[in-house]
Amino acid sequence: MPHLIPPQPDLPDGTLHVAIIMDGNGRWARARGLPRTAGHKKGAEAVRATVKASARLGVTHLTLFGFSSENWRRPADEVNALMGLLRIYLRNEVDELEREGVCVRVIGDRDRFSDDIRALIATAEARTRDNRRLVLTVALNYGGRAEIATAARRIAEAVAAGDMTAEQVSEATLADHLFTADLPDPDVLIRTSGEQRISNFLLWQIAYTELVFTDVAWPDFAEEDLADALRDFRGRERRFGAVSG
Repeated sequence: MPHLIPPQPDLPDGTLHVAIIMDGNGRWARARGLPRTAGHKKGAEAVRATVKASARLGVTHLTLFGFSSENWRRPADEVNALMGLLRIYLRNEVDELEREGVCVRVIGDRDRFSDDIRALIATAEARTRDNRRLVLTVALNYGGRAEIATAARRIAEAVAAGDMTAEQVSEATLADHLFTADLPDPDVLIRTSGEQRISNFLLWQIAYTELVFTDVAWPDFAEEDLADALRDFRGRERRFGAVSG
């Protein structure tokens, strides 16, 4: 039986959801005179380390921006290398994730992925579905605007079919039609490598999320960097639009 995460006293429902934009693989490689693919390989090691560190540090939900819908515009050899790394991760890591009590989820449009990748995703999700120590969500072929548009289209179809009225559509209705409908909104969003933008990631979900930007490139991101980000987060007052107490 996996060790359950202790309740977080600063979060009333006991959850702690960390989202990460994993940026800087290419710059990390370029600074070392290496091909970009070397940065992606090192970044995959950082994913493994961050999942383990998250469980140790009391994170209950970890959401990683793995591959955006815009990333298909990159050179074909780089995209192929990223798909190869995704295959390796899904094949080689699921056994350990299952043992460690990690539930694996993938959000995004899977239609553009090859049949074997879609099958590997489905297998990973099925094998880890009942795990509760950490919910690991990976965004693949994901874009925040497209997610909201898809949700709006589904709601419009429901209204057209007479399953609900336009007057019944609320913020909660839209949230219920997102890929993340069964996840809590992120408490903190971390972006690595010094950039300070959201890049079309979880646009609806981060309305009241605390943002932490670090100059550390993703391949160098380690447990102490995650711990520093969580200390920063816990030192902030979250008012959700209200005034200070």
